[in-house]
Amino acid sequence: MQSGLSGLDFTVIGVYFAVIIGIGIWSARRIKNQEDYFLAGRRFGKFIQTFACFGAGTNVESPVGVATTTFTNGAAGIWSSLVYLFVTPLYWLIAPWMRRLRVLTMADYFEERYGSRAIAGLYTVVAAVVMMAHLSVGFSAASKTVMAMAPKSQAELTAAERAELARADELRQLQNTDCSALSAQQRIRFTQLEREAPRRLFSHVNQHLLIWIICAVVMIYGIAGGLTAAALTDTVQGLCIIFMSLMLFPFCWAKINGVYGGSGMMDALQTMHARLPESFFEILGSPTLPDFTWYYIVALSLLAVSNTPPQAHFLTSNASARNEYASRFGATTGSYIKRFCAVLWGFFALGAIVVFYDKIHDPDMLWGYASYHLLGPIGMGLVGLMIACLMAALMSTASMLMLTSSALLTKNVYRPLFPHHSERHYVLVGRLLGGVVIVAGALVATQFDTILQLLKFMWEINVMIAATWWLGMKWRRANRAGAWSSMAVAAIFFFLLPVLLPICRPALRCQGYLLKSTQVRSNTRTYHAHAMDVEQRQKEIAGWEALTPEQKRRTPKPLPLTVGEKFKKSVPVPAKSIFWTQGIKLNDQGTCAGTGMLNLELVALDLLGFPLEKNTYALNETVRILIRTILPFLILIGVSLLTRPEDRRRLDRFFAKMKTEVREDRAADQRELDLSYAQPDRFDHRKLFPKTQWEFHKWNRVDTVGFILSSLIAFSVLGFLKLLLLIGS
Repeated sequence: MQSGLSGLDFTVIGVYFAVIIGIGIWSARRIKNQEDYFLAGRRFGKFIQTFACFGAGTNVESPVGVATTTFTNGAAGIWSSLVYLFVTPLYWLIAPWMRRLRVLTMADYFEERYGSRAIAGLYTVVAAVVMMAHLSVGFSAASKTVMAMAPKSQAELTAAERAELARADELRQLQNTDCSALSAQQRIRFTQLEREAPRRLFSHVNQHLLIWIICAVVMIYGIAGGLTAAALTDTVQGLCIIFMSLMLFPFCWAKINGVYGGSGMMDALQTMHARLPESFFEILGSPTLPDFTWYYIVALSLLAVSNTPPQAHFLTSNASARNEYASRFGATTGSYIKRFCAVLWGFFALGAIVVFYDKIHDPDMLWGYASYHLLGPIGMGLVGLMIACLMAALMSTASMLMLTSSALLTKNVYRPLFPHHSERHYVLVGRLLGGVVIVAGALVATQFDTILQLLKFMWEINVMIAATWWLGMKWRRANRAGAWSSMAVAAIFFFLLPVLLPICRPALRCQGYLLKSTQVRSNTRTYHAHAMDVEQRQKEIAGWEALTPEQKRRTPKPLPLTVGEKFKKSVPVPAKSIFWTQGIKLNDQGTCAGTGMLNLELVALDLLGFPLEKNTYALNETVRILIRTILPFLILIGVSLLTRPEDRRRLDRFFAKMKTEVREDRAADQRELDLSYAQPDRFDHRKLFPKTQWEFHKWNRVDTVGFILSSLIAFSVLGFLKLLLLIGS
């Protein structure tokens, strides 16, 4: 079977995989106990920590996902990655907490703080699902991107594929037609095709087979070498990701100049501004798919602040540092490298849209399609190098997630059930369980249609444990009853019932009330016409000319545009399901059915009389996210205040440890801990609110200077994005 790749491409990919597997096998020699395997003996300095955190946080879905959302939202789509921008300064303050915990897994924290193995076990289950979701996003993005790098030609399409392509072309024409020019029949057809989502690109590569191949490679080196292998490969792979982020720009500029004339970077950027509609350079929202409004971004930022620190791999990537400063430096620096890369990924996507916009229907394919057509003609194995870089992004994250989940399952589930075994035995079990998690992540990847759906699921699932983590860390009054209540309500109403109800009662998916959608509306804004606007208007005029006389009488003729002319652009925004996470689609019987999970919180609001169908999709999503973020905190606080406090001696011991700075020397560190345990109020003079239940502490000079600098860097990322969007305008 043809693949679309050259022999040199396969050679580059093979060499890369061989190097990564070799690192894993070499690292296996250093594994003597669980701490060596899961936390690399806590011996990493600032450099390794930086790339460990960068690699753990940068999956293949990062560049591919940004390209996807930029394709549909313009520059505003970069927020799909920058949503964590405003939580990043907090890493400077929070990362040392991970080191001060002095535990092997995040579940150990829950057991120590709340005195409950059951809470630790529930956290382990939730965390494992979260990491499977992370893995599934990466597997899906990698497979779709590689598929786009091995496309079928028109002559190689089957009859069914050609028919699907024709429907995709029809959908593209309807999407690009001014909403006011659509007849009632065309609006119905538009909704039908939106739900079907026909493909425009067909590949020689089988997506599921590719997922399993990637899965096997990750398992080999991650299982063998543990966190040492993961961190070393993260360093190699982090450099590959940065190289990948820069590699495509000169080829993209050359392609733009080759098609539209000009030479050099500035001519290409001027062409980009001259051709792309003005809406593509708006940072907040776009008329085509206005998901990323300012209020939706605020809600996602709040969700990120709440959900990021409790993630299990946040402890793994930070607790492996040799000291607190290495931990906070690596977490903050590694994360900001990703933020700047995200801006570059989105900016490249804008350039790729200039030359490939009319050739792609599935936005998830943009990165792969552009890479193949920009690098393929050059030869030299560059397509293979791009695939290797994408695999680097995937495997750097996958290995960290695999090790984190295997540590949780081994330490907090298997070991309590089967105690008194050797360290070698538990390391072996950890390796086996890590493999199970990788396989489960690959399976989850096959259950979602788009990368954006997976991203939203991944962003939200940690709401089950976020309140228990935060309030347990900073509020003495948080207790076991409050933790159980908060986690149970979030788990049952936000995840279990939304999944189980449609399974137990399949008829719910076709129930008329639950098929409510937002209204089909036109999003009208005023712009100055650019080249793509003029060309699109010419197509609309040609389409009007092809109408029958009766249709022409019902449909106003579009007026011609000239470049620079001020005009109103009315873009059709399709109806979107209010209650179903994956929208409404046609089932096998040809009737409409809800897909994905059921949003019970929105059902409740609608039943209470809130007119959700009149809201925009972004507003409904904002309300839903705020409910999921805030409600667990309110439940935990309320229940904790109404029930018995936790044992004071255990709380004194925990908070005394959290106030004691880590020493690199293990013996010295233990001596400091013993002093704190003997005198729990040893550091109470640092409390921000003395004689209260709140454990907030005064910042020292390192805290203050670092947080201020980190905050300035956050705003510099936005400045960098704005500067890039202005160049060439």
